[in-house]
Amino acid sequence: MFTFLQAEVAAVAVQPELEFSLIDMACKGGWLMIPLLLLSFATIYLFAMKWSVIRKAGKVDSSFMKEVEQLVMGGNRQQALELCRQTNTPIARMVEKGVERIGRPLQDIQTAVENTANIEVAAIEKGLPLMATIAGGAPMIGFLGTVMGMVQAFFNMAQAGSNIDITLLSGGIYTAMVTTVAGLIVGIMAYFGYNLLTSQVSDVVFKMQNVTVEFMDMLQSPVTRK
Repeated sequence: MFTFLQAEVAAVAVQPELEFSLIDMACKGGWLMIPLLLLSFATIYLFAMKWSVIRKAGKVDSSFMKEVEQLVMGGNRQQALELCRQTNTPIARMVEKGVERIGRPLQDIQTAVENTANIEVAAIEKGLPLMATIAGGAPMIGFLGTVMGMVQAFFNMAQAGSNIDITLLSGGIYTAMVTTVAGLIVGIMAYFGYNLLTSQVSDVVFKMQNVTVEFMDMLQSPVTRK
């Protein structure tokens, strides 16, 4: 009896432990994991790139407008233009366009400034629609993998006939669940990244509007009109 128990314990001890590997799990997802992997890389790249661009666009030196105002009111418009070019931000380019048109009707100046602001905002937002598409498309690809896995599982069961093995069903369901999880992870990353970047763009637009108002108020002064 003791010998039999020892043999049982030894048999259990030599059984290999199953490890849960993310790489193995990803491989079980099939070929649909490849586009999901590419979409995840695209999401990370777009987020990092646009975050850097938006942060740079939102930087407004508190002394910038004061220096522009002093130069313009002192009649040094060329120096004001050089300052804007050296600053080289969307807000500086917007102000530069307004300085170039000083002397024209205020409505024309405001229109030029607003048009430049719209162009700069469009450049900042470039790439964000792609992130929104990934946020909606990645879960759909994962769901496609789910359906394909279930179809494969039931096809294997139909081919097996009466010799149905639980592994025929579990393998297809495993593949289906892996693609679903991967699609949701990529979609969630893109969704939160898109909304975070969109909120940052809104802050930049708000700063542009404030600078536009400040610049137009500066042009209303009698000294600037001369």
